[in-house]
Parts: sequence; C-alpha cells; structure tokens
Amino acid sequence: MDVLISGAGIAGPALAHWLVRAGHDVTVVERATGPRSGGQAVDFRGRAQMGVLERMGVLEEIRARQTHMGAVDIVDAGGSRLASLPSDLMSGEVEIFRGDLADVLRATTDATYVFDDSITALTETARGVEVSFERSADRRFDLVVGADGAHSAVRRLAFAPRAPHHLGFYAATFAVAERPGLRGRGEMFSVPGASAGVNGYAGRTIGAFHFAAPVLDVDYWDAKGQQDLLAERFAGVGWQVPELLREMRAAPDFYFAAAEQLRLDRYAKGRVVLLGDAAFGPGPGGMGSGLAVVGAYVLAGELAAAGGDHRVAFERYERELRPYVAVCQKQAQGADRFLVPGTERQIRGRDRTFRMLSWMPGKGLIAKLASRAANAIELKKY
Repeated sequence: MDVLISGAGIAGPALAHWLVRAGHDVTVVERATGPRSGGQAVDFRGRAQMGVLERMGVLEEIRARQTHMGAVDIVDAGGSRLASLPSDLMSGEVEIFRGDLADVLRATTDATYVFDDSITALTETARGVEVSFERSADRRFDLVVGADGAHSAVRRLAFAPRAPHHLGFYAATFAVAERPGLRGRGEMFSVPGASAGVNGYAGRTIGAFHFAAPVLDVDYWDAKGQQDLLAERFAGVGWQVPELLREMRAAPDFYFAAAEQLRLDRYAKGRVVLLGDAAFGPGPGGMGSGLAVVGAYVLAGELAAAGGDHRVAFERYERELRPYVAVCQKQAQGADRFLVPGTERQIRGRDRTFRMLSWMPGKGLIAKLASRAANAIELKKY
C-alpha cells in the first residue's frame, strides 16, 4: 500500500519502520523545516516497550545515546536536599533525548521524508484518500496516519472536534547553561502550585517550569507569549528561578505545553487512523513515548495480520491498545500532586513520602510501581 504518515516525531518514524519492513511505500510529512534536535528526555521501561525497541533493532543504539541521568533531588530555596527521586522512577530503564530518538528511528528505514509541509485537506473516495498539502502537489494514498501530536492536523481534518482533558497544569522545558556539579543528576524546587528544575545531562543541561492553572487561552505557536506568561507566574520565586527565566528567553529549543489527555471515542475513521499523542496522549508521567512505539508496533502488526484490510486492522488495533492506553492515562492523572502540590503542607507531605521510599525496602517498591503500568500489555508476535 501507499501510506502517508503525518508527523516525524516518535510515533511516525516508528510506524514507518514497520510498514517499510512489511513492503509498503511510506511517505512521512512534517510541518517543521527539518529534523528537530535536542528536546526533552524521554524514557522507556517494561517488557513491552523495551521489547518493541529490541525487535526494531534500535535498543543498542538508544543505549549508546542514553542520557545516563541519575537521581533528582528536591531542594529548598538554599539548595539543601529535602528528598531524592531515584533514576528508575524518573528515567526508566533507558532514557534518550527526543531529537536523538527521532534520528535513530529515521535511520532504520528508507521511507520518504518531506519536511516544511503539512496536510491541508483530506477527501476519502472509493479508491483511497485524496490529500492536499500546503506546499506539495495533491496525491492519493491508500491510508493516512495522523501521528502529528496533541494538536494533530489530521485529527482536526478527519474527526469531530474533541477537547482534550486538562490535567490541571502547564509545563515548559528549555536548554540552559551547564551547572557545575550537576552533571548526571537534577534538582527541583517547589512553591505552592509551581515548581522549577534543572537536570544536568552529559553535554546538555535542561531547565523546566511547571505551574498549576485551569485551561488558559494560550497560542501554542507564540513562544514569546508563553515566556511572558511564565515570567509573570514565577515572578518573585527564589532559588535559581530568576536565572532560569533569563536563560529561557534565549533558549533555541523552548517548549511549552498543557498537561492534558486525549480521550477519543475511536482512533480510526475510514482510511484515516490516529497514533501516538494524536490519538491517546496520556500527559506527563503517562509514558507517552513508550505508548507511541508500542502503538506503532500493534498498528503495523494488525495491518499485516489482516492482509491489508484496514477496516479489520483498525478495529483490532483499537481493541488491542485501549486497555493499555487506559492504564497509562490513569498513571498520569496524579502528576499534578507530584509536580505542583497546591500548599506548603502538600509539598512537605510529598517530600516525606519520597524520603520514606528511598529507604529499603522502599527502593524495590519504587521500581515495581514504575514498571507496573508499563507491563500492562502482552505483545502479540505478528
């Protein structure tokens, strides 16, 4: 089949890998002008996620590029440690920067990548899907896959509008200058309803802000407006926040997003199907990257098992994946209590919990809790 995938982040290239291996012609269209570098760190854990990476043949390359991130310390305004979050909770079994992961996935296949373009119209006919682009000429495809993130153009064009479920906070990440003594570990500082952090990776240091808020009228393509909002929200907050706000303005990779989940009634309509955050984004703490690669494996596998019958394959894909999506989304629903506790008392309670868990046998409990949701699916061998 001739398949169009919208989105060259994680889900799109992962699906392209499997579809090309199965003999399909795959085109990946991406709105960005070129491959994105850097970005936030993403992690994988559990039998299913690690198993898919191994079956793709990319696990060793991912390990070679992993961040080697250690524990994250919760600190007070003076930098003294109050509690520590172990790496198996924060960074999974393997962690890699999003841009590095996309590079690894793209290198596994000879799919055609078209950057600086996007889909503007979809019309399904008896012969396929007629697709119009912002820059390229119109083309017909047998299938169209929306793997273009939380603000998916494919979902907007092909499905009824559906507002995401807001999880109560917003997040931002950006590159900052290296902090002496912070390599291989991170620090996080909290005030009621907000937190700031710095993670010192090898060769790269990332700053982060999180703040509690209801749904805000935010233009997701207006970085300056987003930075103004953060500067207002974090005005007067101590620790390293004033310096982080200054560095944020000059960061080349500034990223801002609402913490939200997408809860769709269906993932497919006709010859159009959604994948990754475009279909079931779980939000922070919901293992979105792991869910994306598992979803790509299941979607490609069901297409192969159904002999290319997209109606049968899409139905099986959704039936197979929905229980796993539900578990991942449920795990993410408590992220606000960890990242943006609303009161000083709640902050102290969070810190006390992690101090207790850092003792034995608490360390084993943390590892078990971190992998339980990741192991909530048994993969078929397609």
